[in-house]
Amino acid sequence: MTICMATTSIPGDLPTKLQAIASAGFESVELHDPDFTSFHGNASDVRDIVSGLGLKIALLKPFHDLEGQTERTSAFDRLEAKFDLMQAIGTDLLLIGSARNMQKGVCREQMISDLCDAADRAVQRGLKLAYLALPWAQDVRNDAQANELVEAVGKPSFGLALNSYFSLASGRRPADLRGLDGSSVFHVQLSDAPRLDTDIRMLKRHFGMLPGLGRLNLSGFVKVLARSGYKGTWSIARLNEQDQDTRAEQVTRDAYRSLVTLLDDVAGTEPGLGLASPGLSSRGHAKGVEFIEFATDQRSHEELASVLKSLCFRMERRHISKSVELWRQGAINLVVNSDQSGFAHSAFLSHGPCVCDMGLRVEDAELTVERAMELGTESFSQRVGSGELEIPAIRGVGGSVVHFIDEKSDLHRVWDIEFEPVGKTAATPPAGLRRVDHVAQTMASNEMRSWALYYMTTFDMQKSEIVDVADPSGVVRSQALETPEGELRLNLNGAAGHRTFAGAFLADQFGAGVQHIAFLTDDILETSRTLETAGFPRLEMSPNYYDDLIVRYGLDCDLVAELRAGNILYERLGDTEYFQIYSQPIFNGFFFEIVERRGGYQGYGASNAPTRLAAQMRYQRAAGMPLR
Repeated sequence: MTICMATTSIPGDLPTKLQAIASAGFESVELHDPDFTSFHGNASDVRDIVSGLGLKIALLKPFHDLEGQTERTSAFDRLEAKFDLMQAIGTDLLLIGSARNMQKGVCREQMISDLCDAADRAVQRGLKLAYLALPWAQDVRNDAQANELVEAVGKPSFGLALNSYFSLASGRRPADLRGLDGSSVFHVQLSDAPRLDTDIRMLKRHFGMLPGLGRLNLSGFVKVLARSGYKGTWSIARLNEQDQDTRAEQVTRDAYRSLVTLLDDVAGTEPGLGLASPGLSSRGHAKGVEFIEFATDQRSHEELASVLKSLCFRMERRHISKSVELWRQGAINLVVNSDQSGFAHSAFLSHGPCVCDMGLRVEDAELTVERAMELGTESFSQRVGSGELEIPAIRGVGGSVVHFIDEKSDLHRVWDIEFEPVGKTAATPPAGLRRVDHVAQTMASNEMRSWALYYMTTFDMQKSEIVDVADPSGVVRSQALETPEGELRLNLNGAAGHRTFAGAFLADQFGAGVQHIAFLTDDILETSRTLETAGFPRLEMSPNYYDDLIVRYGLDCDLVAELRAGNILYERLGDTEYFQIYSQPIFNGFFFEIVERRGGYQGYGASNAPTRLAAQMRYQRAAGMPLR
């Protein structure tokens, strides 16, 4: 078994594509014929580049319109020319697409005769042909029809090629492939897709996805083929047009991560399938957020501390040797780092005041880092001072860091080991904030796929559908990721351009980062009253919103009056309810949120987003104003 990627999946010239595919960890490549014809070099040059990178060319593709042609001699002359090229570049497999145009009235016997002739010519050259059913072909449009032809030809040099997209996107199931002889399958391409009721050709062009990002049952697809005896190449097929706007290195890194994870997941459920994946460590089981760390200077420290006090957090501990504070409420630990050295200071110099670090509670910190590194994530370390713990960590969104805390060692005692209690201060009644409900990270829209894969392949997390959130100045794409028990929730928000609230944050941060943190309370009305006493600077909502609530949900007027007074947002889905309070933005667009979930509500108040964004846009930094 080898893993492979098609040159059609990534942008750039041929040498750039090959370098990116090799660097990501792939073993072989599908060479797209137009990539060679546009290459300023000969076949020997390509062969040398491929060999020098430690790759192999799994196949040359595509060859169209072979069987049933009016100009039969011309079709076979083209085929012989491709055989010459295959031998020159060093591959023995050619992908044949079922004919899109054939002579009028061509019979099945003629098609079989043509394919038999092609197979005989291939075997004379020591080559093979993999026949792929194309949904837009004239006659052979699905796997069953293609397999019938392969069986009718009956030549060892003529086999089947499968593409999961073509096999499954129209609604067919992996079980429909049961009964295939795996030895007659020469090549398998993998790509995912959303569930959309549209023409499969349009779907492929605009919505082809990496494994794990769509809704196709790729695990079942791989499992059925492996059970049939297929032991060949698993390849990432061509994706969609949007990937041509993404760096080759990013696409190949994401592709490797998604493919290896898919094969490893299937191998884990049925070890005897012969899927010799790299043997990944188990996915990390995130039990929640242990801490969130802010990088500040003196000015932004004072601004943040003022807001934390208004949220009824208490500064309980200071670091033994650094200018670092621990603020607490419930199970929430917020670290404020204004030290003039180390990673946090570097993050401040690069991004201004920001969330620079997030600590997650996991079952095994070392194994979590191992898995992340096996999938291509960069580990993180910095000099550890006297009395400090070396906490396992990896790089995260926008150059930030993710640390891991477990209970297998002293890691969970970090607050007692590295921090000292402060002297007694005035008692601060808590506001009922229990834990971090979710963390929202803002990034460029073309980076969302990378970060979704980063989280879903490193941790046991499930994704929701991507939704478009209406901002007064544009649209922001949003996707939620959650652990099965909801202990860790993340929102990925993709911004295009700088006019939206998220886009302005992205521009001011000089890169992706955490834009808001939501805290969970069990009684938001009581929390709201406590925050009012503490002077919490909350975001003011439009009065029209509350007039609409009465009409939309038929709420009690007294409840709506209390929601209005507290600038509390409300959403109801079935028998479940969601309440939200937002802080005014600080720094360069960062903000806090307080939420209550009733009746098992699982969403994030999507219907309230336009109201919240319109309110936040009133705080948008005017063009030309300095950042800090």
